[in-house]
Amino acid sequence: MPVDLDQLVAYTDELLQAGRFSDYCPNGLQVQGRPRVQRIVSGVTACQLLLDAAAELAADLVLVHHGFFWRGEPQPVVGMKRRRLGTLLQHDLSLLAYHLPLDAHPELGNNARLGALLGILEPEDLDAGSPESVGSVGRLPEPLRAADLVARLESLTGRAPLHIGDPDQPVQRIAWCTGAAQSYIGAAVAAGADLFLTGEASEQTVHIAREEGMHFVAAGHHATERYGVQALGEHLAARFGLDHRFVDIDNPV
Repeated sequence: MPVDLDQLVAYTDELLQAGRFSDYCPNGLQVQGRPRVQRIVSGVTACQLLLDAAAELAADLVLVHHGFFWRGEPQPVVGMKRRRLGTLLQHDLSLLAYHLPLDAHPELGNNARLGALLGILEPEDLDAGSPESVGSVGRLPEPLRAADLVARLESLTGRAPLHIGDPDQPVQRIAWCTGAAQSYIGAAVAAGADLFLTGEASEQTVHIAREEGMHFVAAGHHATERYGVQALGEHLAARFGLDHRFVDIDNPV
């Protein structure tokens, strides 16, 4: 049975503690569509291809990690922004987006899901002193060759990660943060991690990893952030008896 949009949004806001985060974008309902929801289409980013797919699938709501209205972006509703919003409004689609709250959730979040899929145990906050910490650190059940962990990650994501470090060296204590979190490498060093995993790399990240004697892996921003929104969509579908479909719009970054 369909659920009221307001009920669904209120539940998800509370579940993810959306109000706890000072984020780069608004979290929660970004565009209001029809008042009742039966079918959810989820995806990583509210790009035009995802919105077109949602409309074709007769969705009522689009659930994403990367939504609209980012801090510092141009405000006029022209060009690409107009086309995206126009698709939502034309098809009476709601857009529900959660950025940092979805990264950080201890069960459904991007970090939690990626860590679980990689078999990392006993996850803790990477930056325990911050109320908005989104990184994690944990351990593998036993030491593993760095090359074998990278191979496991490649099999999971379907893309070859960038790996800095000796592939034959064993690793066990793993720090990770999905997306563009390469700046967390300092926190990973402070946490005593053998390897730091994120989505993207900056030029200086390579030098930091080499000079600190730490393995660094960049496995793709999109590739590492596919799992949280799927888990959230499946959770909402089960909680409210809804239809849910994840649509993966490939992105090599």
